[in-house]
Amino acid sequence: MAARMAKKKIETEWQLHPTLALRPLDGDRARRELSEIADAAEEDGLTRLAAFLAGKGPLQDLLAAIFDLSPFLRDTARRRPAILDTLFDRTIEARLSDIGEAIDRAARAETVSESSLMMALRQWKAEAHFLIALADLSGEAETALTVRRLSDLADASTRAAVDFLLLDAHGQGKLKLPDTKDPARGSGWILLGMGKLGAHELNFSSDIDLVVFFDPEAPAVIDPLDATELFSRLTRRLVRILQDRTEHGYVFRTDLRLRPDPGSTPLAIPVEAALHYYEGRGQNWERAAMIKARPVAGDFAAGAVFLKELQPYVWRKYMDYAAIADVHSIKRQIHAHKGHGEIAVKGHNVKVGRGGIREIEFFVQTQQLIAGGRFPELRGRETVPMLGQLAARGWITADAREALARQYWFLRRVEHAIQMVADEQTHILPEDDEELERIALMLGFSGEAEFAEASATRCSRSSVTMRRFSRQRPNSRPASAIWSLPAMSTIPTRCGPCMASASSGRATSAASSAAGISAATASPSRPRRASG
Repeated sequence: MAARMAKKKIETEWQLHPTLALRPLDGDRARRELSEIADAAEEDGLTRLAAFLAGKGPLQDLLAAIFDLSPFLRDTARRRPAILDTLFDRTIEARLSDIGEAIDRAARAETVSESSLMMALRQWKAEAHFLIALADLSGEAETALTVRRLSDLADASTRAAVDFLLLDAHGQGKLKLPDTKDPARGSGWILLGMGKLGAHELNFSSDIDLVVFFDPEAPAVIDPLDATELFSRLTRRLVRILQDRTEHGYVFRTDLRLRPDPGSTPLAIPVEAALHYYEGRGQNWERAAMIKARPVAGDFAAGAVFLKELQPYVWRKYMDYAAIADVHSIKRQIHAHKGHGEIAVKGHNVKVGRGGIREIEFFVQTQQLIAGGRFPELRGRETVPMLGQLAARGWITADAREALARQYWFLRRVEHAIQMVADEQTHILPEDDEELERIALMLGFSGEAEFAEASATRCSRSSVTMRRFSRQRPNSRPASAIWSLPAMSTIPTRCGPCMASASSGRATSAASSAAGISAATASPSRPRRASG
């Protein structure tokens, strides 16, 4: 009797509140794997965790299923059972907050070095990654919260590395920071998060897209003539701190290719040079990329000033026919992408396939690109809230908004499940029956058949919805006159010469912009990584 009461007390003290009951691929194997994790806990002196894992109940069944379905999470639990033990005393939300605060303090530790910071960031990231996945798979966290938590983790990690590098440069006499307690302030080092990081929408195994600028006239800069080399060198070290694989893993793969002309420019670009580039040579895909740009580390005040300077470039009140043609060409290129044809669940790419994540994001971004100059409420970074704004203005129906939002979050859940299996940056559903069954079970479906039916139906419906609204003629109803552009074939013939002239004058051909928008959304066709 006493033993049963003790087990019940242990269970009620564990701070996870699932809303899903998952089924493992192999029940016997799942129990063996959980027993092995219990043994690892016992060896580390975590007796309450060992006793809890050895017990029986819905929480143990859930953990057994999760660890059977995700070898990555199972192996993490074996190596570091203490992560599970913390949930006796703290909720996942509270523990993630503790980790964020520890990361924020990391750069100012008395004995910190580059190698010690790299180790600490990797250990904290691994713990946070595990807890975020556990909350997601158990249903405790909605997908919108999961992507926010992943983005916050990336922000904190990048800030810590940047602060460390600034303090190190200050100690070497290469910078003179106005306030070493707040090293980024007045440093002039601007780091913009782009894409999903900028939108607070990171996926589980995402890389982070950064664009780096600097102000050579910032208070911290000692020699403006040396600033390009200095900040490029610091950026190269930043990438190494974040993405180099060590025995402790990596923090975030880091991509710097969205900066202006990445093949010929330094890793860090002076703000004036960047502004001249965007105003004189910037293409529509770069405007689209800047919709999601957000200061994530470094000198936040300088970053805000830079983005304000860019507003007239990104948010134009009027667009010429060349720009309109450009947008339509990009859309056609996405539709022509391999895997964008008939929907087949096995091997389907949930990111770039028909009715996929990219199609929904691009649908929203093109409306923002075209109408955001006139309507400031369309200048938000996050996809689903912008669907809401489109519906609020009557440019899509409320039903379309709900359908696309549901599909977006469904696909993001599928994407996370695919990546949580082995912490791999992939977006493709398995071809193998058993592996597809694994994904279905991770998402709470009864099996492959139910998942396949739901996935194919949703992708098809969302694709039809977007095409229906995108093809609508400008004069079909008053509210759509601004955002529903004519297809290229319907552009009046008399505008042909002005289209050709504008296109050649600004060097913004449809083909180059189509390649660029692929870069902005992490297409495999992006230019070669230039991260130093």
